[in-house]
Amino acid sequence: MSDDLWEQHADWWIEGFTDGADPEYEEQILPLAAAELAGARRVLDIGCGDGQISRLAAGQGSTVIGIDPTWNCVRVARERGGASFVQAGAAALPFPDDAFDAVIACLVFEHIDAVDEAIAEVARVLQPGGRFSFFLNHPILQAPGSAWVDDHLVDPPEQYWRLGPYLDEVETVEQVELGVWIRFIHRPMSRYLNTLAANGLVLEHMDEPAPPSGFRAQAAGYEASAAFPRLLHLRLRLDSARH
Repeated sequence: MSDDLWEQHADWWIEGFTDGADPEYEEQILPLAAAELAGARRVLDIGCGDGQISRLAAGQGSTVIGIDPTWNCVRVARERGGASFVQAGAAALPFPDDAFDAVIACLVFEHIDAVDEAIAEVARVLQPGGRFSFFLNHPILQAPGSAWVDDHLVDPPEQYWRLGPYLDEVETVEQVELGVWIRFIHRPMSRYLNTLAANGLVLEHMDEPAPPSGFRAQAAGYEASAAFPRLLHLRLRLDSARH
């Protein structure tokens, strides 16, 4: 069902989040990805979409392969070029062991059912000492039922973030804009970190950046979100003794 929804709504992603359309990508995600992948020789971009991060890494001198299970995204990625693109899922990567010195997954794992298998596959295809750059919609943002609340029962009115059932692993299908439905799986941060550690992927650095100014300028009230992270970025390194 998840892949079917992405096939149906691939244009929503391609038109709304790539080629300069989205300020969070332009001002925050792409600069972070560029810094994290600098100097990498062989990069795997998991869930590459139309390939914008693959093209960025290739432009920095890396040899890049992007994978995505959604044919409508892979087709557009190939048309736009800049890297090699393969239709494949994260839980069964079609590459040999130790094939890459860097792997990146950007806003992908919150759509993957087989998270344990996918993380094990990242560790398998990484060279010892290789880096994994892991971007997620921040779990406090993604917890079902989380939302901004305007409380007019107090004087003066207050706005606050209502956190949903954070500790529960929950699947939802959300209407992200009119007529566009996308499936998400919320997991607490500990679920990811413990699985990563169990596969020899050691945390080196974590970013929880404030939403960038371009996002906050999009709507009245967004400025209040400056102290609430929308993005979680983890830099992990594969333990050299793992293989």
